[in-house]
Amino acid sequence: MSSRTGTSGQGSNYEYVIARVRARSASLFDDDDYRKLVRMGTGEIARFMEETEYETEMNALGSRYDGVDLVEYALNRNLAKHFDDLLRWSEGALYDYIARYLRKFDVWNVKTVIRGLYSDAERTEVEDDLIQAGEFTERRVEDLLNAGSVEEVVEQLDDTIFGESLAEAFDVYEESGVLVPLENALDRAFYETLLSGLPDNPEIDSPTGLYVEFLETEVDFRNLRNALRLARSGADIDPSEYFIEGGQLFDEQEVAQLSTNLDQLVSAVRESKYGEDLDQALSSLEEADNLIDFERALDAALLEYADRLSNRYPLSVCPVLSYVLKKEREVDNIRAIARGREAGLGPDEIEQELVIL
Repeated sequence: MSSRTGTSGQGSNYEYVIARVRARSASLFDDDDYRKLVRMGTGEIARFMEETEYETEMNALGSRYDGVDLVEYALNRNLAKHFDDLLRWSEGALYDYIARYLRKFDVWNVKTVIRGLYSDAERTEVEDDLIQAGEFTERRVEDLLNAGSVEEVVEQLDDTIFGESLAEAFDVYEESGVLVPLENALDRAFYETLLSGLPDNPEIDSPTGLYVEFLETEVDFRNLRNALRLARSGADIDPSEYFIEGGQLFDEQEVAQLSTNLDQLVSAVRESKYGEDLDQALSSLEEADNLIDFERALDAALLEYADRLSNRYPLSVCPVLSYVLKKEREVDNIRAIARGREAGLGPDEIEQELVIL
């Protein structure tokens, strides 16, 4: 990631960055592309990608990797390149907004490393899944990869925004033997830091107000996902351990109450400002036997909500963050297709794994 820093005191160059983002958005894969890909073998997928905007990465990596490995490395390198470009183009407060948001990939990378250590995965398997698009330097990521234990990872992150939360969660992890406390600590530190230092009640159509609305929506959706998982699981878990501060849909007490009753939780969401956006997803949830379909619908609803904000406020940070979500969705979908085909899954089975709008 770019090492340049911006300050909110400088002017932001929204028009220039958004023009670049709209051009990049035009080259994203569409749903027809995904439907073609699910019917291809891994070799055909690689050849297809060589004729798209992934051509540079596929050619650069083609002598070292093949098959699914080539596809995955190309996806991750391309994602990092595009998000580094966002920072390189941006100035002032816009730079700061984007840099804050892209720390989500630091969270992804730490989770990937600790999951690998927990499951005794090979280093190469862990490295395949890393995305160098956050704030961590290559040296930091390399040090995490070289860690010999989960405890060593926690110690290495002591000087980051995750340090305090991870240190507290590590004791719970040692007692329980499950990674959930550590993963929750990472999510909470990320989202709460993301919203810290921003005005409590900014004007809704101001640059800061739109940024806050976008982030609050993502926190709401994250809390909703966690609450539904708890409601469906019936497990005796304290919902406050999952709650992330900063959203508008629930407070901690409401989450604790609604997580014990799925019907009440669905009703509360239907009556909220997200009710219309999530109507179809909620109906699917009520009919489904598991949460998987609903969670994909939730991801699609967040993408659509972000897109609406972008159209409503075209000269704001919203189109940029909407593009980040869309690019993530593209990479996740292509990765799922490549892995599914390698595992011998059929097109219909793979398509169920995708987030398609």
